[in-house]
Amino acid sequence: MKKPHTKQEHKSKVTIGQAFKTIIWPRRHLVFIGLLLIVLSRLASLVLPVASKYLMDDVIAKKDYQMLKWLLVGVGLAIFIQAITSFLLTRILSVQAQFLISELRAEVQKKVLSLPISFFDNTKSGALVSRIMSDVEGVRNLMGTGLVQLVGGTITAIISLVLLIRISLSMTLFVLLPVSVFGLVALKAFTYIRPIFRKRGVINAEVKGRLTETLAGVRVIKGFNAESQENKTFEEGVDRLFQNVKKSLTATALMTSSSTFLLGIASTGIMGIGGYKIMIDELTVGDFLSFTLLLGFMIAPIVQMSNIGSQLTEALAGLDRTEELMNMTPEEEIEDRTIALDHIKGTIIFDNVSFSYEAEKEVLHNISFSASSGSVTALVGSSGSGKSTIAGLAATFLNPESGQITIDGHDISKVKLHSYRRHLGVVLQDDFLFEGTIRENILFPRPNASDHQLLQAVNAAYVNEFTDRFDDGLDTLIGERGVKLSGGQRQRIAIARAILADPKVIILDEATSNLDTESEALIQKSLSELMKGRTTFVIAHRLSTIKRADQILVIESGRITERGNHDQLIAAKGRYFDLYTYQARI
Repeated sequence: MKKPHTKQEHKSKVTIGQAFKTIIWPRRHLVFIGLLLIVLSRLASLVLPVASKYLMDDVIAKKDYQMLKWLLVGVGLAIFIQAITSFLLTRILSVQAQFLISELRAEVQKKVLSLPISFFDNTKSGALVSRIMSDVEGVRNLMGTGLVQLVGGTITAIISLVLLIRISLSMTLFVLLPVSVFGLVALKAFTYIRPIFRKRGVINAEVKGRLTETLAGVRVIKGFNAESQENKTFEEGVDRLFQNVKKSLTATALMTSSSTFLLGIASTGIMGIGGYKIMIDELTVGDFLSFTLLLGFMIAPIVQMSNIGSQLTEALAGLDRTEELMNMTPEEEIEDRTIALDHIKGTIIFDNVSFSYEAEKEVLHNISFSASSGSVTALVGSSGSGKSTIAGLAATFLNPESGQITIDGHDISKVKLHSYRRHLGVVLQDDFLFEGTIRENILFPRPNASDHQLLQAVNAAYVNEFTDRFDDGLDTLIGERGVKLSGGQRQRIAIARAILADPKVIILDEATSNLDTESEALIQKSLSELMKGRTTFVIAHRLSTIKRADQILVIESGRITERGNHDQLIAAKGRYFDLYTYQARI
């Protein structure tokens, strides 16, 4: 069977058009309101420069007190409109942008959890946290006030340009030359910055991934006195991040300094030209003051647009990485997996199954066996022989390279995964417990289970044997990954969780490996009860735990070298006999 691809054939590059179609257009009503508010705000802001002409040329020159009163009312009203529209813009668009970020995070997390186990085997959890939480944050610059300000700034600049031309065409043409040069510099800078922002997301994910590993493995680090080398590794990652930020700051500084220089030249030239025109009576003082203020209203949005452009570039770079994740193929493809299992008996058959983690490096070779409903199949063999890989295939965590696995006669590659996995229970060697209470961890597969069902699972796995000694009982907090409990206690909670799930197929991967002899004896009783009527796959190094299995498969180098029950294999005096007698002597 063909493996699902989890990588794209090429790197995606999200365009403004794509972002507009998928993010902005579905929320066009809010964006339209935002544009209306920004236009009102910008028009109100132009009242002051226009009023300044009448203040100088009419009110002051003619001492018109009545006109002064109306000018003050008009300017005051314009300022009030600006304040109201500014508040509404933040309230409507900024809040909506944050809501959009939360929605996207949820979508990306949902997508990530739909990807196959192989994806997680090759990706650091900290890196995924960064991609889910950080990469989508730039969307606020698209949906928030950033894009609206870009449009509003463009409108303001155009209106200001028209008014400037009406006052003085020659002065306006003089200003447009340095402004055009600045625009070209900004466009060049944006082209340079986008790959930097994209690379920053990659570095950020790597650094956070390593940091997450460091914090999770702090006992190993301290146990080997390796704090200094971990510090060095983290410092190197932080320095790579700094070098990346330095590049983007250099480009931003170039835009800022060029705008200061070019617009400074424009202002100096306007001062000279305007002064000369006033002296030869081609321009009034009011016209000059109005021109100067309007020039600021035209230039300010252009400078602001360069900053917003950087924000939009960063947003698109983040969306590039998000889009890569969203384009990955989920493990459950609707067109391939069409069979829904309402009920299962649990007969699983491996027919000539081979598997490889890497191309041309098979770890399983032509595995064939049948596990009938309610039977116990034990997998034994040396480490790395392929036992866990077989269990992973039975759990649908992995997909065979060739051959076929069936469940009750259905090709498991055609079965909808959720319909099969709701009948599946797993207890792993290093089983994962979530931070919280013992009760919450046992209830994980069935949050709505009754107290009676919970206590049945607790008693069956002998969890009560140690929780009765805790002050808070089942409500005891266990810390991250159950760090406050012993290995045996964690394992019994994991078994209780599987018992509560009431599955038809059970995978027990070294389920008794972390238990002392006394605990193991207790667990063997609960496991015997758990396995009744359920198809069970047991992986155990302790061969004493699988003596009652219906069939034992001896796996060596990815092949089944022996099969039979305990007595048959002992009588055969092969590999199983050697393993069993060796352990019996220890």
